[in-house]
Amino acid sequence: MISRRQYLAANAGLAMAMPLIARADVPAATFPARRDFAPTDIAYLDNGSQHPVSLGAKAAIDAYFAKRTLDPAAQGYALDEAGPIAKFAQLINAEPGEISYVQSTTAGEQMILRALGLPDEGAHIVTDTLHFFGSLPLYEEMAKQGCEVTWLRPVDGRIRIEDMKAAVRKGTKLVALSLVSTVNGFEHDLKAVCDIAHAAGAFVYADIVHAAGCVPIDVKASGVDFAAASTYKWLMGDFGLGFLYVRGDLLPRLKRTNYGYYGIGSFQTHIYPYDTPGDSVADYSFRPDAAGAFALGTHSHAVIAQLDHSLAYIARLGVPAIQAHAQTMIEVLKKELPRRGYSVMTPPEARTPIVTAVLQDARTKLSAPMKAAKVKLTISANRFRLTPSVQNDMADVERFLAALPKA
Repeated sequence: MISRRQYLAANAGLAMAMPLIARADVPAATFPARRDFAPTDIAYLDNGSQHPVSLGAKAAIDAYFAKRTLDPAAQGYALDEAGPIAKFAQLINAEPGEISYVQSTTAGEQMILRALGLPDEGAHIVTDTLHFFGSLPLYEEMAKQGCEVTWLRPVDGRIRIEDMKAAVRKGTKLVALSLVSTVNGFEHDLKAVCDIAHAAGAFVYADIVHAAGCVPIDVKASGVDFAAASTYKWLMGDFGLGFLYVRGDLLPRLKRTNYGYYGIGSFQTHIYPYDTPGDSVADYSFRPDAAGAFALGTHSHAVIAQLDHSLAYIARLGVPAIQAHAQTMIEVLKKELPRRGYSVMTPPEARTPIVTAVLQDARTKLSAPMKAAKVKLTISANRFRLTPSVQNDMADVERFLAALPKA
């Protein structure tokens, strides 16, 4: 059980963080935000895998589907496709024209590689083994196709900045990383990485799926060139839609590899009845912004409706307050897990909502007791991960610890 002293000490961090979002016109956030989500008997500590849908987001989706089901009372509904773009841009301190919808984080990352002309024989790429594990085959394939790929490995759960500095050299094309690692919650010093890369003439791509919405991001302050995030995790959206950020001044320098309908700025055909005659089948131009370079065909309107609510909700709570609330639970877990014999992979100084511990045959040992206790977390082959969010509180942590066998 968590002692009263531990609980008060952990919550002191939240109290200290609250003034960071205080505004006269916005009420202070109250945590845990259970009232904003459907009641459940599950201690859901797996938000970093898939965040629960809030009641407000569900209502936004329902309003969209009322229009789509031809409900006569909903025919005045209009989807605001630009709204989530503007809200996400504000969340990461970007311009709306620097953001495009993409299918997923992975789709965005691969679009950037193609726009940079990769794979390119002899091109040097630096990445690390705390990057998203789904991207590991991507860079292995880049190596097979002629790129030189340098893999940095963690020391004590961290990718050391001195190792990054030693790896990046003149001629390096790209540094690719996860700002916050899905593996253990390590967070790169993104500005330091960008300074190193830019000094060598390299670009930086950041997977921000485990950062956007739960830790502060400022793309202008960091200088990052490209970033992408799906929305089903900390952005409280759903599968099938994400955001790609491209630094605006870089757009003219990128190779065009996408020719999507949603990227078209002007379009005039010359092939249909009553068309103005022309020498080609159509005259067209692409938009000059990120969508013009990277948007493809149709994207999920239901998720756009959901995100219009969810991103406003995150902005109202404030990312610093969301981060501080998660830390009330993360800090307790970082202390309690070693006491129970578990090796924690997450660096103690990390301020991310992720704590990961090593356990051989974790699925075999934890699946049954966690199911019996109605605790949901990520259980991998030889590790387990907890990712608390706005609707969680210390009671969820206590239930997990009560069900956790000794290592």
